[in-house]
Amino acid sequence: MIKTVTVRVPATTANLGPGFDCVGAALSLHNQFQFSLLESATPATVNIEVSGAEADRVKTDESNLAYQAFVKLYEHLNQPVPPVQITIQLEVPLARGLGSSATAIVGGLIGANLLAQSPLDRDAVMQLAIAIEGHPDNVVPALIGGCRLSAFSTAGDWMISDIPWHEDLVPVVAIPNFELSTAEARRVLPTQYSRADAIFNVAHLGLLVRGLETGRADWLQTALHDRIHQPYRQSLIVGYEAVHSAAMAAGAYGLVISGAGPTLLALANSAQANGVETAITEAWRSHGIAVDVRSLQIDTYGASIHLQD
Repeated sequence: MIKTVTVRVPATTANLGPGFDCVGAALSLHNQFQFSLLESATPATVNIEVSGAEADRVKTDESNLAYQAFVKLYEHLNQPVPPVQITIQLEVPLARGLGSSATAIVGGLIGANLLAQSPLDRDAVMQLAIAIEGHPDNVVPALIGGCRLSAFSTAGDWMISDIPWHEDLVPVVAIPNFELSTAEARRVLPTQYSRADAIFNVAHLGLLVRGLETGRADWLQTALHDRIHQPYRQSLIVGYEAVHSAAMAAGAYGLVISGAGPTLLALANSAQANGVETAITEAWRSHGIAVDVRSLQIDTYGASIHLQD
C-alpha cells in the first residue's frame, strides 16, 4: 500500500497573447508536494509544512489549496478523507501569473488519487482539475506538460491538443516584485467585444500555433498581438510600455502578459535571449521595479511522481 507520494508540478504561462483562456505552456520551474498518510491521527486531520520563497504566505490549515484539491478528489470518489501530512516546497512565485494555484490543484489531486490507489485515470484527473480551476489553460499543461490548446466539445468535455514548440524558441519570463490579483485582472475586461476583435483574435491564434511550431520570426511578431485581454490589462502593470519597447529592441519576437500578470513573457531565439533578459531588467529597474528575469525551457513532461510504501 502506498503511504507517501511526492508530486512535482511545473509552473505555467497562459494565454500567450491571443490564446486567452485556452492556450498554456508548462515551464521549467516547479513546486513540489509530498503527501504522507498519518496512521494514528483521526480522519480529516491535516498537517501542512511549507518551505521556499514566500512560504510564510501560504495557508497551513484546511483552506490550503493543495489540501482542498486533495479533499475534492476523495469527495468525488465518495470516500472519507484520510489524515495526511503535506510538505510543500515552493519555487513558483505566488500571484504573479505563473500558475502557482494550478500547481497546488494538480498536486493535490494527483496525491489524493495515488493514495486512494489510482481509481481515476489521467483524463479524469484533468477534467476534475479544470472544474476546480474554472478554465483549462494552466492546469492542463501543469498536469501533462508541453504547450496545449484546450477546447470545450459539443459532447460536454474538454478536447486537448498539443502545440509543437520550436526547439530554438526561448520563453523569457520577467517576474516583478509586485502582485496583480486575477480578480482585478478579470474586472478590467469588457463584457462584450466587436466582431472585428473576435476575427482578429481567431486569425492571430491560428498564426500563433504555426509560429510556435516553426519558430518563424515574422509570424510570431504578428501572432502575439491580441485584442481580448492585453490592451485592458497593460495599464495595471507599471512600466509595461517601457519593458515592451526594450524587449522588442533587443530582438524579442514579442512580449505578452503571462496569465493574469504581472509577470511578462518574451519569446526570443536562443541567440537573442540573454540580450532580451538584460533589456527587460534595465527597463523595469528604470521605473523603480525590482524584477527576476529568467530564460526557461518548456517542460514537456508535466507533473512527475515518486511513490513510497
